[in-house]
Amino acid sequence: MKFAIYGREFNNTVLPYVQDVFDALEFYGIEILVFRDYFEFIAEKVRLPEGISTFTGHKDLCQQADVLISLGGDGTLLDTLALVRDSAIPVIGINFGRLGFLASINKDNIKTAIAALMQKDYSLDSRTLLHVDSKYNLFGDENFALNDITIHRRDNSAMMIIHAYMDDEFINSYWADGLIIATPTGSTAYSLSCGGPIIFPSAQNFVITPIAPHNLNVRPVIIPDNVTLRFEVEARSTKFLVSCDSRTATVDRSVNITVKKAAFHVNLIRLHKESYLTTLRNKLLWGIDTRNY
Repeated sequence: MKFAIYGREFNNTVLPYVQDVFDALEFYGIEILVFRDYFEFIAEKVRLPEGISTFTGHKDLCQQADVLISLGGDGTLLDTLALVRDSAIPVIGINFGRLGFLASINKDNIKTAIAALMQKDYSLDSRTLLHVDSKYNLFGDENFALNDITIHRRDNSAMMIIHAYMDDEFINSYWADGLIIATPTGSTAYSLSCGGPIIFPSAQNFVITPIAPHNLNVRPVIIPDNVTLRFEVEARSTKFLVSCDSRTATVDRSVNITVKKAAFHVNLIRLHKESYLTTLRNKLLWGIDTRNY
């Protein structure tokens, strides 16, 4: 088997865990392919097995790797989408960050996780993505998001009005700081912090969540994922922001934004000893209340 490794720069406290990853891969005789920028960052910091090769992008990766391992937090795993795209290469995240809904493998369980991958003791969790479009071809060929598409006012601008349509039928005019269109995966990210619901990954839905709405009776709306959404913006400012996961573009207020389900899915690896409910309970500390004891 051949495993690809992707990561970002980190502080030295993470070094022992990065070493654990490469030691475990070497123990099982796995061929290793490392993202070139990451390889150059860690080359003098950890002991690397012999025979490692590197890759620089999607074309280098798609025909070579059986699994891609993301080393970092959820933001790092989101970066891997630009590399994996529609190749269907399974992705697993080892969490060096804090909460880690997507990068769900604890850094203390690295050896166990690598062993499970070798024994194929896992399942593939197919996750829906969003596709964003406009006349300016925002984000080029990376116009897809695993978590959310966000329309947001600029820092120095007043509240905006966003007219929302579903399959050309009017939904609502949102007076707010912005609007989040989230996948089930993204329902535990920005949308959750703005009062949105938690949606199971297998649910065929999206959620529209307003950011600080002016009207208190405006609430998140769950919609089917087979529709096309269109958004028109009114604002005092001539520009507004559109975010596609961690990528952000500044857009003229005359530009309409279209959002729909992407034509491909991403495969996240879930070890058989873990479930989505287990992740929710652990990450959100459900049931951990001193009043229960």
